[in-house]
Amino acid sequence: MVMLDDNKRQAIATELADLKALQELLITTEQTLMPAVSSDNEIRERFNDFLKDDQENLRTIDTVLSRFGGGNIQPRDTIRQYIDQVHQLMQGDKLSLYQKVSAHERIKHQAVMTGLIVHKAAQVAGEDVKEAIGPLNQVNFTNRAHQEQLKGIMEILGTRELTGRDPDQGVWARTQDAIAALRGAFEGIKSYSS
Repeated sequence: MVMLDDNKRQAIATELADLKALQELLITTEQTLMPAVSSDNEIRERFNDFLKDDQENLRTIDTVLSRFGGGNIQPRDTIRQYIDQVHQLMQGDKLSLYQKVSAHERIKHQAVMTGLIVHKAAQVAGEDVKEAIGPLNQVNFTNRAHQEQLKGIMEILGTRELTGRDPDQGVWARTQDAIAALRGAFEGIKSYSS
């Protein structure tokens, strides 16, 4: 059985504290965005679901963090500065609704990656750490699912912002999107191998 030294445990705990701070930021930005999407029932309901899930995720992260020392562990200063900047942008009028939702999706991505890094570290750190962060897997799964839903919301809001109309969501439009993605992948492979 592999046992981590205190410095490595502290590093994982700090990463968890960063994740907690990001999760709190997600909740705050969702609360900020909710009034802005109130006229679209489907998007409003999605954000309401995100908020409920993220509040539950925060409780899970708190539980995991408590196994590493809990309230004594603080996020990095860089994360705190980042959060302050995001709060200013979300409260201000410099960003459009689409840009704010796009920023929210990037925060969600950062939370996903932070959670996955903690998971990967736990895989090699030993059974005690792996067991301690076990509940975090559900948080990672939920955040990843939200990230995909946010991409769809961004597609709608971005198209509305640029054209004043909703995007074509029909089967043929989705087929065209898939073909364009495949074409891009093949062209990327072709240029990479040249």
